Amino acid sequence: MKNYRSARIITTFILTGTLVFGGALPMLAAANHTDELRVKVGSTVAAINGEKQNIHKPYIQKGTLMVPLGVFKKTFNSEIKLSGDDVVKIMDGPHTVALTIGSSIAWIDGKKVEMSAVPEMKQDVLMVPLRPVAKGLGASIQKNASGELVVRMKGNDGAEHNEGEDGIDSDVGKTKIGNSYYGWSMNYPSGLVVGSSYGDSEDYTNFMDAEGAYYLEILVNAQEVKLDAEDMLQQLVQEATNMGETVMDREAYPSAKAPYARIVSKDADGVFWEVRQYYNDGRLYEVYFSDNEATNYKDLQKYAPLLNSFKTSFNTSDRSVKDLSTVEQGMTTAYNLDYGIGLSVPAEWDKDNQNMVYESKKGTHLSLQVTSAPKGASVKDWSDKLAQWMKDVFVTDAFHEMDSYTATVAGKDAQINKFEYNFGDGWTTEYNVLIQENGYRYYLEYAVPEKAKEEMERFDSILKSLKIDFDTVTENFGSLGEDPYLIDKSKSVTRTSKKYEYSLDIPRFWTPLQDQYEKSKISYQFTGGYFSIQTKEEISVEMAVSQLKESYAEAAKSRKDFRLAGTESITFAGQPATSFSYHEVENGVPHQGKQIVFEHKGVTYTITSVINDANRTEVQKSALDRAMESFSFNE
Repeated sequence: MKNYRSARIITTFILTGTLVFGGALPMLAAANHTDELRVKVGSTVAAINGEKQNIHKPYIQKGTLMVPLGVFKKTFNSEIKLSGDDVVKIMDGPHTVALTIGSSIAWIDGKKVEMSAVPEMKQDVLMVPLRPVAKGLGASIQKNASGELVVRMKGNDGAEHNEGEDGIDSDVGKTKIGNSYYGWSMNYPSGLVVGSSYGDSEDYTNFMDAEGAYYLEILVNAQEVKLDAEDMLQQLVQEATNMGETVMDREAYPSAKAPYARIVSKDADGVFWEVRQYYNDGRLYEVYFSDNEATNYKDLQKYAPLLNSFKTSFNTSDRSVKDLSTVEQGMTTAYNLDYGIGLSVPAEWDKDNQNMVYESKKGTHLSLQVTSAPKGASVKDWSDKLAQWMKDVFVTDAFHEMDSYTATVAGKDAQINKFEYNFGDGWTTEYNVLIQENGYRYYLEYAVPEKAKEEMERFDSILKSLKIDFDTVTENFGSLGEDPYLIDKSKSVTRTSKKYEYSLDIPRFWTPLQDQYEKSKISYQFTGGYFSIQTKEEISVEMAVSQLKESYAEAAKSRKDFRLAGTESITFAGQPATSFSYHEVENGVPHQGKQIVFEHKGVTYTITSVINDANRTEVQKSALDRAMESFSFNE
């Protein structure tokens, strides 16, 4: 069960009095004109509707220009409103942008958008990402020859942003809130401020009221084993106990339409929480509610009508329900604003928008990567090298080329290659999509294991949904380095440990898992393989060898697919050593392993290498052999 309360902090930072907009308010602009803001990185002077004004110095955070929030008031006469703990709303005409200090999630006209940078306080001035806020308000953004970002928007008439009488901004007529995909709904609290989802998923939502009186979060988990009310009550009490909270009240409701349990607890900071769990149709719904002003657990009873309104259902025909879900036909939109990339992915997949990696529960993998294109290199060059890379890391029987064709993707010509490979546990079909534009390469990988072959049908729809703003990378990045798949496998880099007095050559295409050489262990991985060096000062070489012999003997007895191929005495790096070789099938993947144990100046060294049978090509073996042979002590 996920637990977010232990990681979340209820902020007590009061924005009023510390949020500085700067300067006198401008006169109301006439309608039917265009307002303009010109700002530049590092310059404390901005051009606001033709007038030079001093502002807090803009700077770059994660490729995004950060500007003082007050420039939107000064330039466009946008209304800025404080809406609870760390939440600020910028409103202009029909548009509302809600930001939370320290959060990368913005809510723009009721839709969740991930920003590459987070709003933050700098010298008592709130700095916000320019691009998502400006675009959210309907402005256009261009870069001029002087390096300034020019933001333009049709002027408003100075009329105040109109909120409904219930304090729900533009959601007039909405009296309930919920998520149609995850199947829950409840009354829409007056003055609601929607917060962020967790981990780019709609299974978690939090919000608070505009006055900061209460905080509410809702979490939905898959629950294969059916739980009754007593089961849930036991879980709630155990969770509170584990977190060092005092349980003040508890109750189970087995006869409710959706059985549930509730507890009221007081945490270490003296904050009272009411926590509920509901079970319905294979899902566990968790509701966390806190009141900062409560001094007794009974004070939470006044919120009973709100909490009792929670339902494990969503009525799509009820027009009074505001739907927080962006899921359409099982798909939701994923964004990475740094790279200007958006696409639709299945809602139930795990999502990492920052690294652009998406995975299904069945093992289907989708990822995107942007790198710099070598000068003069074509897409064909790129495609040919990727094909050669696959041949270098898979033996002939474990890799098959299937198809290669061109198509229009994101408005550009793309090379699409289809192939399949097998680590030993079943075939995986993979598509590579290659686009080259403005000196950059855009690479999409979609890999579907045999056990999830029904997910192959999603490839075309995902590809059609892909949208790329190719100017964004040009604006945000310089050189992005080379594609790691294309690193020359014959090249290596020398690494040295001063503490343990050794050095060796590591192939550049290996990925470091732990490469701090002054520590007792270093390790690397490569396609289908693993390499490590472990040093121990507290264990003699005789004991280390004895322990390995016992371990291998036990493995030969207890694991039917394990076979010790040989044990021999050798000389390694000028030292007497014992070498163990074995073969094993683990989780359906056959692989070969070797461990070499030796001693030098009272330190016991164990070098381990593992490589799958499917990836034991001459290229991979050669790289591994070169690394082993290069190991030497620095006398």
